[in-house]
Order: sequence, then structure tokens, then C-alpha cells
Amino acid sequence: MRLATFRMGKDFILHDAGILWDAERPPQISPAWFSSAFWKARDAITGQAPGRGASLFVDAAAVGVADETWVLRPYRRGGQAARFSEDHYLWTGAERSRAFRELRLTATLHAQGLPVPRPVAAWVHRHRISYRAALLTVMLPAARALADCLTDADPALLERVGATLRRFHDAGLDHVDLNARNLLITPDERIWLIDLDRCRLRRPGGWRQRNLKRLERSLGKFSTTAADDMAAVARGYRAASPA
Repeated sequence: MRLATFRMGKDFILHDAGILWDAERPPQISPAWFSSAFWKARDAITGQAPGRGASLFVDAAAVGVADETWVLRPYRRGGQAARFSEDHYLWTGAERSRAFRELRLTATLHAQGLPVPRPVAAWVHRHRISYRAALLTVMLPAARALADCLTDADPALLERVGATLRRFHDAGLDHVDLNARNLLITPDERIWLIDLDRCRLRRPGGWRQRNLKRLERSLGKFSTTAADDMAAVARGYRAASPA
């Protein structure tokens, strides 16, 4: 994966040049790709994900790039900050924006063979001292959130969740919002980690246990057997410890 950046006025786009660049003409991608209206006009919206921000599933074939589905996720604030601005963030430069940071981190993990969706592009639009942003990634077909699988999840599946988390932790990923909706399971029962906004790579430390505690609290919201579920996750996590 080769990342490239280009600017169009107040718009900045970081993208995978391997799929969005034509050597004989300027970049195919444009800021319009990060607007729901763009995809709606082409009848290319195929669904919507739950949660804050209303991520859309869009058909990439509509722009002649690939026969796959992408996830378009606008950045949205939560909590008290949303009372002042739902989608604007303080401008400190494109490379320090949440979108650019998340895409670069996702690309790094993807290059290491870790189970994250393949990143496509990040967009930032500057408006005076603030900016808006959005992210495009490849959708995982037929994936279900762990939260929706807990009623029939067996211990083996939960142990694979733990083993997968250990891989990410050994790579240094501090996932600041590790919860049962940010872990996806595909039909082949592979475990995937999504939503790396504000996450970062760190040296080993207490953040690992904080990640797991956050997941434990999340399991309690979706399962009546959360203690047993977390015990299985912990077993898988320990078993995946490097020799």
C-alpha cells in the first residue's frame, strides 16, 4: 500500500495511491466522494451501520474503482462536546487531523497483517480554525459485531477474540474504545478490529489492562454471562502470549 496526499483548495485527501491513482491523469478521487449526497445521486448507498455518525455502505463500482463495498464514516463528536459542535474539530494541520492519523495507523497495522479493514482514503476540509473529516475503508462482507453474537458465542470463539486482541497489543495498539461493537466477526469466524479513531501505538504498559477492562464493561451491556465471556477472552489472550 502506497499512501499519497493531495490538496484541492481547502480540501486535503490522503489515499491509497495503488487503487485511486491513474498515472495518465490527476487523482480520480475528489472531496465529493466523502458526501452522502454524491453516493445517493448514483444510487450507490447499499446500507447504513448503527451508531453515532451514521456510517454508510457505498458501492465502489459506482465510481469505477473496484467491485467492492466501502464504508463511509464521517467524524462526529459525542458527549458534552457535541453540544457545541457535532462535526467540527480544531485545525492544527492535515497530518494531525483525526482522519489522517487514523488512516495512517490503519495502514500500518494492515501492512503488518493484522485484521483491520483495508483503508481507502481520508478527507479533511478546513474551515478557518476548524475542520470536518471523513474516512473510507473497505467493508467486511457479512460481518457481525461481537455484541450481536454473544447469545450464541461459544468459548472457542471468545478465546479467538482474546488471541486477536493479544496480537494487537503485542503490536503496541492502544485501542481507546475497545468494545463489543468494534470487534467484528466474519462468516469464516475471523475476528476483526475497527474504529481506530484516537488510537495509537505505544510501549507495553497499564493501558493494556485498561483496554481489557473497557471491553469487560461493554460485554456486561450485551450479555447476561459477561463474566464467563470475559474469562474465555482472557484465556485466549493469555494463551497467545509470545513464547
